[in-house]
Order: sequence, then structure tokens, then C-alpha cells
Amino acid sequence: MEAHAQISLGGVRIFHVSDCYLPRLGGIEVQVADLVREQREAGHDVRVATATRGEPLPGVRRIVARMPFDLPVHPFGVGHLTRRLASDRPDVVHVHAGAVSPFAWMGVRAAVRAGVPCVVTVHSMWDPLTKGLYRLLRLVFGWDRWRLVATTVSNAAAVPIRDVAGPGIPVRVVPNGLDLSGWAPPPGPPVPRDEVHVVAVGRFAPRKHPVRLLKLLQAARARVPSRIPMRATIVGDGPARGRMERFLARHGMTGWVSLPGRHTREQIAKVLESADVFVAPAPRESFGIAALEARAAGLPVVARTQSGVADFVKDGTEGLLGRAPGDLARAVARLCADPGLRGSIAAHNRATPPAAGSWPAVIEGFDRAYAQAMSMRGPRDPRGQSRRNTT
Repeated sequence: MEAHAQISLGGVRIFHVSDCYLPRLGGIEVQVADLVREQREAGHDVRVATATRGEPLPGVRRIVARMPFDLPVHPFGVGHLTRRLASDRPDVVHVHAGAVSPFAWMGVRAAVRAGVPCVVTVHSMWDPLTKGLYRLLRLVFGWDRWRLVATTVSNAAAVPIRDVAGPGIPVRVVPNGLDLSGWAPPPGPPVPRDEVHVVAVGRFAPRKHPVRLLKLLQAARARVPSRIPMRATIVGDGPARGRMERFLARHGMTGWVSLPGRHTREQIAKVLESADVFVAPAPRESFGIAALEARAAGLPVVARTQSGVADFVKDGTEGLLGRAPGDLARAVARLCADPGLRGSIAAHNRATPPAAGSWPAVIEGFDRAYAQAMSMRGPRDPRGQSRRNTT
């Protein structure tokens, strides 16, 4: 607690490392950029290293290799990052990793080499293949002995990491941050509508199972009495869009399911204002920012029991949870056919803002992770090196 108090009062020199950053727009990129902004407003000295090309940004160091392709990788990233750490002398390195993030893990190696306390945030849910990869890397490099502190965005995402890392690396849960005030529903009761509007938001990528979402909607429509009009809006874009369009055309769903493409936050907020039910069907959703936005907007949320959404959606209170696609289809159909249940959940969500995702809680969570990493590394000499560094 004493170390945490020092961090909160005096500020910290934080050095973020992320493969991807602005101007790329994805879950990790936006979350890291928002975190940087919030930490600076909290009084921390924050800098960023990334392998993403783009225009200069204050405090952002772009370590970009001359490669024949535009991917956020660098063959000599460890050396570049080690020299940058020696120059900037941060108090802590905060690495952001997805399932496979080579530049980010170069940041871990650089931090260990430089003797700087290191926190690694894993933003994704490790599947069995990813777990096997990190078990192999643990055998080769022994990263479980590097005195790291890991964080992840939900209890569900923490389980496979703890399973692989073992007791050598503490794993803390720090949820993604969200400005909840921007998603609050308009005052007053919802405007009555004749139809039930189901909404989903996400990237149309195979790992998100977008075609399975369409099958879910198809099954739900079959369960809802024909006298109840339904429509669905799936916001997003990605490589699976063509498959989704063909599925909709083949099954005669184009009249009630629309794919309007990628939207801005403001546009998504407008869509949620007209929605009655939100669906987050991915089984390996590490957190579910879009679902939290919908929850903050007052919508009942349908999601997987085993996903990170279960951290802020309790079955029967903020929404309905299920383990399999069939469970979700039945949950959507139940909410569409039962206006009383739908209304009671919506009333609860509108009256009770979600506790998860508030930026003050997120900043405090990372402050505690930084304090723990610093305590594991031991005191530092005036040159910024750990006196216990043995790497």
C-alpha cells in the first residue's frame, strides 16, 4: 500500500509498448490510446513505443522497420527498445499483448534486459493453441522467472494465463476502461416501438464467428411468434463480410437483417438508442467493450457464460447468459417475445450504471500493478537499473 500511495501522489514515468497503435483502429489500439490519455490527465509521465506506421504524435516513438509489407513488426526491436529505455529511464514498462504480439514481447525482453519493472497486459483470451505456444516459449526462455506482473481484462481471460504461468507470475484483473457517461441512455422512459430491434457490434473476423451470429438470429426469429416484428443491425466490417452477405441472401434474411458497416462511437450510440436487445455471441470474448457500452446504454445483453462479459452481466439481472449458440438463440427469442422481462432488465440497466470499466478504477488497478512490479524488482540505483537485476 505504501508503494501504491507513492505512485498515486507523485506520478510515474510509464513506457507503454504495443505492436499496434493509432492511426490503426482496433480494440487494443483504441484502449491503449485512451489509457495513455487518462494516465496523463492523472499526472503520470507517459510515453509509447509502437511498430505501427503513422504521423508523429506527442510522446509516441514509432519503431518502424523497412519491410516490404505494412505489419507492426521489427526484426531488431529488442535493441531499439533497450536503447530507448536507457534514454527515457521509465519507472515501469507496460506491455500490451494480444494472442501473438512479437513487438510487444520484444518490449518484455528489453525491460528485463534493462532491469525495469514490467507489467504485461494480455488483451485477448488464450485458446488451447495459444496456451501451447506460451508453454513452449516458457520452456525455451523461462519467462515465468522474469519477475513480471501480468494483468488481463476479465476473470475468464485470467484462467488460461494463470494455468500457463503458474505461481511465478501474479495475474491481476484490470478491466478495460470506458467513459461511461458517453453511453448513458437519454432521460425518461424508452420510446415504445412496434418492432423489437436486436443489435450486435464487432469486427467481421472468423474468430468472432459472425456467420454463427446470423444462424443465431435465424434460430431466434423462428422461435418468436410471427406477429412480433423483428429487425437486426450488425455494425462492423471485416474479411467475413462477403460470407455474411451470401448467408443473408441465401436464407432470405436481407429484409430484416442489415450490415451498415463500420460506425464511429457517436453513430454506434445512436444505433443503441433505437435498440431493444444487444447480442455478444463470441465464446472467447476477453472483455467485451461493445457489450459494456450496450449495458451502459441500458440494453439487456445476451452473451456467453464463459466470456469476459459475464464479469459485468449477471444472468437474469443485466441480461441473459448461455454456454452454447442454442442457449443464446433461446435467450434472444425470450427477450423478443417477453416485453415484461425485456422491460424489467432494461429498467435495471438504465437505473444502475455498470461498476466495471470506470477510468478511475482502471487507473487505480494499474497503479497497484505497477507498485507490485516495482516491489518485485527491488530498489533502483540513480542510473535507473534494478540492483537485483540478473538478466
